[in-house]
Amino acid sequence: MADISTRRSSTNGRRDGAYVRAVAARSVARVLAGENLDQALSIQPEFSEFQSENDGALLQALVYGTVRHHRLLATLARQMLNRRQNISSELLALLEVGLFQLRSMRIPPHAAVSSTVDACALLGHEFGRGLVNAILRRYQRHRNSLESALRDTPAVHCSWPDWMADTVLGDWPDQWQQILTTSNMPPPMTLRVNRRRISRPFMHEQLVRNGISASTVPIAEDALRLELPCPVVRIPGFMDGEVSIQDASAQLAAPLLVAQPGMRILDACSAPGGKTAHLLELTDDLDLVALDVNGQRQTRTRENLERLGLKATLKTGDATKPDEWWDGRFFDRILLDVPCSGTGVIRRHPDIKWLRRTSDIPALVGRQMELLEALWPLLAPGGMLLYVTCSIFNAENVSVISEFLHCHQDGSDHPIEAGWGQRMQAGRRLPPTSEYDGFYFARLLKR
Repeated sequence: MADISTRRSSTNGRRDGAYVRAVAARSVARVLAGENLDQALSIQPEFSEFQSENDGALLQALVYGTVRHHRLLATLARQMLNRRQNISSELLALLEVGLFQLRSMRIPPHAAVSSTVDACALLGHEFGRGLVNAILRRYQRHRNSLESALRDTPAVHCSWPDWMADTVLGDWPDQWQQILTTSNMPPPMTLRVNRRRISRPFMHEQLVRNGISASTVPIAEDALRLELPCPVVRIPGFMDGEVSIQDASAQLAAPLLVAQPGMRILDACSAPGGKTAHLLELTDDLDLVALDVNGQRQTRTRENLERLGLKATLKTGDATKPDEWWDGRFFDRILLDVPCSGTGVIRRHPDIKWLRRTSDIPALVGRQMELLEALWPLLAPGGMLLYVTCSIFNAENVSVISEFLHCHQDGSDHPIEAGWGQRMQAGRRLPPTSEYDGFYFARLLKR
């Protein structure tokens, strides 16, 4: 594998456009080979050079955008490649990066093409310069005809795997097209106002005074959605604990628990602590246990609580093994935000589309059931368990809860009456929209 940093031209130094494209292509190739997107970026030593530079933002945009539209870009590239041409995964990824710039970015076409072509040498594929140049210029000439050939195949045009698109179609027959399209948009950046410190209207005024445009999100009382994402250091009051970053859908969880002062509450999969903190912001005098299996992620929970000036009992342990961490005292409320496919947050994690397999879903459902079975005995009679996923698949949502209630006669669905989302046989679901992510919530009461 070529060492990009040693091959980089020194003419333009750290802002060499070809260098950014080369690192982007290598990152995309790693994701398509099975690596997590964040890991694919962070393990490359070259990425550290971009952290505080404009090139870092360009790199992120190139990688996330290319991964997001991978299937469409790869199909376009193959339309223009000779069937007998066998090119490396890195060179194909570079073609996708080039096509993404021409399709979706405000980069002058000549700059996009020349920088992408020059990246071939940095990747150790000097021989590919002519090929990459020819493909990108051919796309410029025949863009309309190439694109129109794909519009009749929604899964390709929206860049989703067939199995995943088919599942969305089956589970959301009236909204599937909107979901496929919306999930390819950049995600919104949403604040959760800490009502213990400041009101939402006053925080809104503070943002405007600092040149940050924002709007309220009707479904969530504490949410302010920024018109454009910005670094947290620019957000007034962030370091003082007046606001946190949390999607509006995720902000629905804490209010749904209807916690009362003095209650004992378990947040069973708590890290990085967003919902834990929201519960503490909403209600005084909670005896709240925040549990997570990952000790490193619990460090983030601790840091977030400290920034907000909140306190909880933090524990590291497997929620399915209460004997290892439970003190025997029942909980009045349990928040169970289970591991899931993440299909409701694909905008934030576009690699999910290419890393998930249809065979993953039964295993996830098994884990979700295991967590419910393990934690249900810890809930006091009269108590409430809130089941949460950021999945849009019925198999992980209403099917899990319906099966669980069928097997537990001491439990019942407590309907969520709200002006958002769609009521299901059990629980309520939200599709991803321009304002919030896709989520599912179900409240279970114990008799």
